[in-house]
Amino acid sequence: MLPIAFTVACLVLTASLVVASRHESSMGTAVTKTGASLAFVATAWSLGATGSPMGRLMLLALCLSVVGDLCLLSRQSRWFLAGLGVFLLAHLAFAAAFASAAPSMTGIAAGAALMLGVSAAALRWLWPHLDRVMRPAVLAYVAAIAAMCALAVGVSVASGQWLIAVGALLFAASDLSVARQAFIAPAWLNLAWGLPAYYAAQMLLAWSVPH
Repeated sequence: MLPIAFTVACLVLTASLVVASRHESSMGTAVTKTGASLAFVATAWSLGATGSPMGRLMLLALCLSVVGDLCLLSRQSRWFLAGLGVFLLAHLAFAAAFASAAPSMTGIAAGAALMLGVSAAALRWLWPHLDRVMRPAVLAYVAAIAAMCALAVGVSVASGQWLIAVGALLFAASDLSVARQAFIAPAWLNLAWGLPAYYAAQMLLAWSVPH
């Protein structure tokens, strides 16, 4: 029952977060974002994530995502860079978790081919809008996302558990909304689809922890 309760809480808080963002409520955004993020960690924990090496790595990744979310509550550039760094670590922790699960090499190759095309398109889209500081940071971030997704596809092919691949790819998709918001065209519509995509991704990954 606990995982279901935490999942419902995350869904409700995510919807409330979208509304708070629409009204530009700093307090409402902080409260609902923190609560929704803690809910996906609580879901993984209640499903027994601490009981296996892969689960512990995934729990670490989810906790890093919470820290990244808190960093992005600030509009200051230094906190945005801090959040980018923490999310980079979260992607790497997920990648390490997936690598520990004997992924299919064929699946990894297919995922890598997919992410190569997606990454190239994303960088071509973003590059003209990035300054000298952000370009190497974004390159490292995109590489981490690509590695995470390729390994996630490999795990899903090997295990038949497609929640992992869907969650990882949805996580990557949600990053595009963050990039558009930060570098190209700030607008509530970025948040309106990006936030639900992000929390859905994290919840799918939380539900996919070994238990």
